[in-house]
Amino acid sequence: MEEKVSYEPNPHTGEERAIKDFERLYPELADNFKEIQKEQYALFARKMMDYGLQNIALGSDLSTRDDRNLSITGIWLRCNDKINRLKNLLKRNGQNYVEGETMIDSFVDIANYGIIAMLVIRGKWK
Repeated sequence: MEEKVSYEPNPHTGEERAIKDFERLYPELADNFKEIQKEQYALFARKMMDYGLQNIALGSDLSTRDDRNLSITGIWLRCNDKINRLKNLLKRNGQNYVEGETMIDSFVDIANYGIIAMLVIRGKWK
């Protein structure tokens, strides 16, 4: 059975109302957004099983600010690679030379790196 992790919106910041209103006004967009997040999470899980934690931690335990900054710099470089790839794909009207790797793949990687960076900054990359 699949364990669900739920996010509880903070009612004091207006998140709860915004989420309710958004899902009521834009149900199809809300559902599609959530589906994409599931796809991103599945890819993240597969890549984590292949790479492990150390590709982001760069051999440290991320216990110091310098270690976390080095990790964030590595994530920034990876994102920069993806952005440059996207620029080249756009210049070539989507023609790529790596078979099966689409523009969407690069956007998913960038989105996942953003979440990874948040985990590192918040001290949750363990």
